[in-house]
Amino acid sequence: MEQVLTIVCKLQPTQEQSQTIEATLSGFALACNFIITTIDPKLVNNVRIQTLVYSRSWSQFDLSANLTIRAIARVSSNRKTAKLKNKPVKDFRPTSADCDARILAFREKDWTASLTLEGCPIGQFICWR
Repeated sequence: MEQVLTIVCKLQPTQEQSQTIEATLSGFALACNFIITTIDPKLVNNVRIQTLVYSRSWSQFDLSANLTIRAIARVSSNRKTAKLKNKPVKDFRPTSADCDARILAFREKDWTASLTLEGCPIGQFICWR
């Protein structure tokens, strides 16, 4: 069985990095809301949603390809949960974004985190101690 470790840390971004993170979170929320309003509310399959809105979402909101895919997956997941509870999907707010290993990486060697952010194809390093 695979063991999963969780690292709790406090990021210490510069002012410029904070602004880029805020812009990324805003773009992620806008992309999610765009997807909700563009696609038939009954559609919950993320692959089908992806074929319909990926190109427009990626270009319109200037997110990395992986963040665009994560926005589609979040909408799909929220729609499935809302369907189970017989409730509508609420609008998304710019408070969080889904990350995977291609978006967020931690380097123990020098205690840095690499985030792929809006408009930054190679990511930025944010250090903490």
